[in-house]
Amino acid sequence: MTRFEDELSRNNFVCSKCMKCIHWVWPPSEFCNKCLGNVEWLHVPSNATLVEFSRKGDAYFCIAEFENSIRVIGTISEPISDLIPGQMLILEYCTYDKTPKFVFKIS
Repeated sequence: MTRFEDELSRNNFVCSKCMKCIHWVWPPSEFCNKCLGNVEWLHVPSNATLVEFSRKGDAYFCIAEFENSIRVIGTISEPISDLIPGQMLILEYCTYDKTPKFVFKIS
């Protein structure tokens, strides 16, 4: 298991950030994919922006963006009928069981 997967399985969303060019490295890596600089593993803030969403029955799926650069696919825990791209989300929890899982709520 990678560090990212290991942390995610413990409900810790971490990502690597380049200390040279201050770039969040996504997908996470042991080196910067922009300048090949050294990275540090940091907790990603739980605030995200709703980029896009869809609905199937009562389930809501979304693309959420953290720090203007990290985009993940997740679900929204509360049924909301008037979602608008650009709304603020909060990461409720995350986990890893063969694939990453992110669950959000509207802030």
